Amino acid sequence: MAPERKLYQKLKKNITTISWIRLENLSLSGTPDLLGYNNSGHFFTVELKVTRSNKVRLSPHQIAFHVRHPNNSFILVESLDPSTIKLFPGSMVQELVACGLTLEPLCLGLDACRLKLESL
Repeated sequence: MAPERKLYQKLKKNITTISWIRLENLSLSGTPDLLGYNNSGHFFTVELKVTRSNKVRLSPHQIAFHVRHPNNSFILVESLDPSTIKLFPGSMVQELVACGLTLEPLCLGLDACRLKLESL
């Protein structure tokens, strides 16, 4: 199973208070991986990334999406070495690409990410 698919399965299993829709969009490059809907009635998007290093790789289309849609868009990054999950707002996509995981995340850890996304 691909690393981002594993991350999606982990998210779906551990954050059941949010309705997740996996977006498989081959016609519009840059569309985030997930559409989320919380109990407050708010929609948001999440781009999933898995990395073994400090660098977070996003395509130019993915960067452009977050630049054009900075509100209620997020990038969830799982670092495999060491194992951590970090949530970044879409508005910080250019800084994330430039600085990698040295950038201060919005949330650290799956539970903190859940609380943030539930509170939108």
